[in-house]
Amino acid sequence: MAFCLWRVVMRYLVTGSAGFLGANLCSRLLSQGHSVVGLDDLSTGFGRNVDMLKESDDFEFVKHDVVKPWPAMGKFDFVYNLACPASPPRYQKDPLQTFRTSVWGVWNAIEYVTPNKTPLFHSSTSEVYGDPAVHPQPESYWGNVNPIGVRSCYDEGKRGAETILMDYWRKTGNPVKIVRIFNTYGPLMDPEDGRVVSNFLVQAISDKPLTMYGTGKQTRSFCYVDDLINGFIRMENSAASFTGPVNLGNPKEFTLLELAEKVGKVLGKKLELNFRPLPQDDPKQRKPDIRLAKAKLGWEPKINLEQGLERTAEYFAGIAGKKK
Repeated sequence: MAFCLWRVVMRYLVTGSAGFLGANLCSRLLSQGHSVVGLDDLSTGFGRNVDMLKESDDFEFVKHDVVKPWPAMGKFDFVYNLACPASPPRYQKDPLQTFRTSVWGVWNAIEYVTPNKTPLFHSSTSEVYGDPAVHPQPESYWGNVNPIGVRSCYDEGKRGAETILMDYWRKTGNPVKIVRIFNTYGPLMDPEDGRVVSNFLVQAISDKPLTMYGTGKQTRSFCYVDDLINGFIRMENSAASFTGPVNLGNPKEFTLLELAEKVGKVLGKKLELNFRPLPQDDPKQRKPDIRLAKAKLGWEPKINLEQGLERTAEYFAGIAGKKK
């Protein structure tokens, strides 16, 4: 760890660095003057994000699949493990690889950090709650997951990763940090990743009907990416004894019909809706209880949905027609 007159410069490893959250996190760390190694196999990452990060002399990119034994990359001060496809179309495309990424990826992360007792941050998900019977969802809720459904490769993979990490921490005492991420959106999203915000915005910008699954009355809570990254940093800097898991998300709940209405308002367009059947095991409600994040991290989101949609729409409009 190097020292400057006014700050500590750290060396970070970020897996999944080409993805939406990984790229935003790398960008934040680089802006703070840190050194970052990004690891990604580019199977679902957005190539534009890697090109952007490579503009910094303090960023090094390693193309590698976290499922395979990790290459020697030197010692790090902190490791962020964000590697895993996170949108249903992406993680259902190769469900076996998705499950391996969650479980084997975490196992390889543990093996890498153990010799130096490097703190390991893991990005879990609100999907561990499944189609929740408790609303809003606190960290103490064990969830309602279909273990053999089409989404279980992701849901159960993330649950298994949490199990490995907590058993590892109880056995070794090596520092672990787990966050459960709720729906997040913002710049650096892949416009083709299949998530509802990117789908709605890209379709609306292109003057196409919005694809609405089910009745549109199912609810989600949408967190702007800058708020989420703030939560990541606060979790990194929290007391060593605090492992989580801790919910990070925006507790303001909206139906998908309300989201569509706000997209239309932000873009100044009257939008048509194309209704389709609800996919199997799609949650009907999703809203985080963030009391633990407030108490332990002093964190809560600041950006409201309309502000975030405006910024995200500007990003998508700016890259419209450009290829990965």
